[in-house]
Amino acid sequence: MQEPLLGAEGQDYDTFPENPPPALGERTRVGAPQNKRVFLATFAAVLGNFSFGYALVYTSPVIPALERSPDPNLSLTKVQASWFGSVFTLGAAAGGLSAMLLNDLLGRKLSIMFSAVPSVAGYALMAGARGLWMLLLGRTLTGFAGGLTAACIPVYVSEIAPPGVRGALGATPQLMAVFGSLSLYALGLLLPWRWLAVAGEGPVVVMVLLLSFMPSSPRFLLSRGRDSEALQALAWLRGADADICREFQQIQDNVQRQSSRMSWAEARDPRMYRPVAIAVLMRFLQQLTGITPVLVYLQPIFNSTAVLLPPEEDAAIVGAVRLLSVLIAALTMDLAGRKALLFVSASVMFCANLTLGLYVHLGPKALTPNITVGLESAPPGDTEQPLAAPTSPLTLVPLLATMLFIMGYAMGWGPITWLLMSEILPLRARGAASGLCVLVSWLTAFALTKSFLLVVNAFGLHVPFYFFSAVCLANLVFTGCCVPETKGRSLEQIETFFRTGRRSFLR
Repeated sequence: MQEPLLGAEGQDYDTFPENPPPALGERTRVGAPQNKRVFLATFAAVLGNFSFGYALVYTSPVIPALERSPDPNLSLTKVQASWFGSVFTLGAAAGGLSAMLLNDLLGRKLSIMFSAVPSVAGYALMAGARGLWMLLLGRTLTGFAGGLTAACIPVYVSEIAPPGVRGALGATPQLMAVFGSLSLYALGLLLPWRWLAVAGEGPVVVMVLLLSFMPSSPRFLLSRGRDSEALQALAWLRGADADICREFQQIQDNVQRQSSRMSWAEARDPRMYRPVAIAVLMRFLQQLTGITPVLVYLQPIFNSTAVLLPPEEDAAIVGAVRLLSVLIAALTMDLAGRKALLFVSASVMFCANLTLGLYVHLGPKALTPNITVGLESAPPGDTEQPLAAPTSPLTLVPLLATMLFIMGYAMGWGPITWLLMSEILPLRARGAASGLCVLVSWLTAFALTKSFLLVVNAFGLHVPFYFFSAVCLANLVFTGCCVPETKGRSLEQIETFFRTGRRSFLR
């Protein structure tokens, strides 16, 4: 197979120089955002992530409310509550599977817009629910929409963003998802559960309206032979005064080299499967840190521990900390680099999960049962652990440890996993591989979310947190051995590294 860049000399083919020359006018103009429209297009797209984050944690305040519901058709048992919490992830897995086809068939932008259909239908079903089946179907549809946007939005954002701000813009999907979750926690203090579903439809409608005026990805348009539209889209994104010729030529050359679809024989080539394997494993390990069960069952977890504040207020505080942490990651990602933040993130999550496990295992129990149903069913007469007074400083430990866990996740393994997925996947496999990543991610999330309550009731709440701690240690090893640094590199440069194996990229 011909390798057009392998062994070539000169500035154009020096894929990852040790000290890139700073005086290239073209690189400065392309790398820096000279036009604010790229931010508008990014904002329009990531509204889908806002809806995703909102829908993901919808069960946190709703499960306690339904467990107290006087309507026998809506009152949830523990088993039904576990299905209501976990079925979202099955829908998300189906959405990721559909993205493997829609991402390349409709394109990134139209696939994001299409996600509005199941999202609006799902919220409508939950808002007007008269039985458990409507709740589960609505939850599944919003999950499908979330899985579809989770696969399409990072790819769209990475393909329209200049290299100089791709790290910051690449963090916005996670940032908006976190903002959506925080909005749900805040509204949960004010609105009944049906109106929470109604409120979730607003961002979806705004997303469709804004995206109607945004361009498609230039890379996708070029891959479909629509060169003039691609040039217009790139000019719109970079601004009339930007010199886009060099960037357009690089994208066009890369697309032409990969004009055909990837065959199964090529999928066995290390240059193809290595970046795909890294992206899939990162999404797998991301879920094994325990983020989805913690977010879905946040209030019930606090109900099962001795906490100083009401569980619903604790959940809102954790959501605010998560938002602040992702914002910090977005501002530092292009300065500190991806790998450094991944190391810090995994270390912080390890400490937080271990602290939570030790507190639940050895710390005090709640003085009186909470009004909502907790996660653990304590055996009668169990008095091995001391009881904590509601004002004891020790009861701050679950809140502080959860805040630390969310902070660690949101600073690294949350946003960077999405960003690296969109950066390292080869163009020919980007649509299908991003869908595969989401499929694996949400199947893992379903297994964890569905089994979480079963493990807690069988072995105790501390056991899952010990397991999550061990996974965080594995993430440290995986980051050091397998994850490349992509800070400041164009998508074409990153792809050339995996094709040529030039070690200067990793230094």
